[in-house]
Amino acid sequence: MSRTDPSAELDNLAPIPMECDAPFLTIEGELPRALNGTLYRNGPNPQFDVPGAHWFVGDGMLHAFHLENGRASYRNRWVRTPKWRAEHDAGRAIFAGFGPIRLRDAPPTTCNDSGAANTNIVFHGGRLLALEEGHLPTGIEPGTLETLGYCDYDRRISGPFTAHPKIDPVTGEMIFFGYNARGPFSSALSFGVIDAAGRASRFEHFETPYASMVHDFIVTANHVLFPILPLTGSMERAMRGRPAYAWEPDRGGHVGVMARNGATSDIRWFRADACYVFHVLNAWDDGDRIIADVLQYDEPPLFPHPDGRKTDPAKSRARLCRWTFDLAANTDRFTQTYLDDIAGEFPRIDDRRAGLATQHGWYACANPELADSSAFHGITHVDGSGRRKGQYLLPKGDSISEPVFVERGVDAPEGDGWLLAVVWRARENRSDLAVFNAQDIAAGPVALVKLGHRVPDGFHGNWVPAT
Repeated sequence: MSRTDPSAELDNLAPIPMECDAPFLTIEGELPRALNGTLYRNGPNPQFDVPGAHWFVGDGMLHAFHLENGRASYRNRWVRTPKWRAEHDAGRAIFAGFGPIRLRDAPPTTCNDSGAANTNIVFHGGRLLALEEGHLPTGIEPGTLETLGYCDYDRRISGPFTAHPKIDPVTGEMIFFGYNARGPFSSALSFGVIDAAGRASRFEHFETPYASMVHDFIVTANHVLFPILPLTGSMERAMRGRPAYAWEPDRGGHVGVMARNGATSDIRWFRADACYVFHVLNAWDDGDRIIADVLQYDEPPLFPHPDGRKTDPAKSRARLCRWTFDLAANTDRFTQTYLDDIAGEFPRIDDRRAGLATQHGWYACANPELADSSAFHGITHVDGSGRRKGQYLLPKGDSISEPVFVERGVDAPEGDGWLLAVVWRARENRSDLAVFNAQDIAAGPVALVKLGHRVPDGFHGNWVPAT
C-alpha cells in the first residue's frame, strides 16, 4: 500500500502534517532512572502527496524521545534535505519514485537531488547522522534536530551510503557500503571505514554479479559479507515505465565474503537459492565458519516481478534464518536454516556484541493468531541459537516499531537493560513509547510514555546516552 493511500491511516502509514514539541509527557508506570538519553527514530513522512508513490521514498521525519531522571519529552522535525526545501518553496511535490525523477507537471527547479534521509539515524564520531541508502549521510543537530547538511568526511567519501552501517564495539570503527555506487542501477558497490574519531580511513569500489537493492550487510570481527539477492534494479525497466526494482529469482542469491583487512579484489562469492533479506540480526566468526542470523523472505514484499505481477504474500513474510559459511570447505554454497516460523522484522541486539557471538536478540513480530501477518503486533526475544526466550503481543489492532536495546550500564552483562519501542494505539489513533525489561518482555512494559498524536510507522532508530 502506498504511504499516501487514503486508507493508509488505518494501518498507521499515512504521514502526519506537523512538527511539534512536547516538553512534559504523561508517564504510566515508572521510567527507570538510569534511562538518561534520547531515542531517535526516523521514517518516511511525505511533505506532499504523490499518488502511487512507494512508501520508501517519503521525506524523512525524525522523532526524538528524551528521557531524563524519570521524565520524558518529545520533538519531531522533517529532515530538511535539498528535495524537502525545493518542494517546500514550491508548495507542492516535485519528485516521484526512486531517483531524481520529476513529476510531469512539476514546476521548474534547479534541484536535482531527491534524497529523503528517511531510513535510520545513528551517532558516531561525535556526529548524529540521518541516513538513507541513496545519498551521503545528513548531519543533524542532536538537541534541536536542525538539519546541518551532507557529511562527506572532508570529501573522502562520495555517492550512496547504506542506512545500516555497523559500528564495531571493540575498535569503534563504522563500516559502511553503498550500492548503485557508479550511478543509478549500476552493479558496483562502494565499501569504506570511518574510524572512531570520525575520519574516513578507507573508501573503494568493486563490481558485483548484478544490480541489486542491498539494504543491509554483514560484519563480524574478521569479515565483511555483501548479500547480492535478486531484488534487481534496472534502468531499462525504469525508462519503459516498468518497476525500477523487481523480483527476479532466476538470478539466484550471491554473498561476497571479504576479510576485514583484505582487498575487495579477493572477495569470495558464495551462492544460494533465491531469497531476500532486508535486515541482519547479528553475525560472528566461529573458527573457519561464519554464522549470520538474518530475517529471510522466500520472496520480498513491497516489490513486484518485472512484469508488474505481485509476489506471493504467503512467501513474503520474513522468518529468523541462520546462514552458515564454511570457509575451509571446497564449495561455493552456504547453508540456510530457518530457526523459527513466526513472521518478524527489525531485529536488534545488545550493540556491545555487534559482530561477536551473542546470546540475546529481539525483533518485532506478527501475531500468529491474526490473519494479517504484514503488521507487527509484538516482540520476540531469542537466545544465541534462535530459540524463543520470551514474547509479548499487543492488543488486537495495535502495532509496534523496531525494539531498541539500551544497556543498564556500561559494565552490565549482555542483554541486561531495557527495550524501547514505539506503539501505535489503533483505537485512540495515537502512540506510546513503551519501555520493557529486556529480559522479561512477556511481563509487558514497565512504563509507557504517552503522546497525544501518532508516530507513523517508520524504519529505524537508536539510543544516544546523555553522556
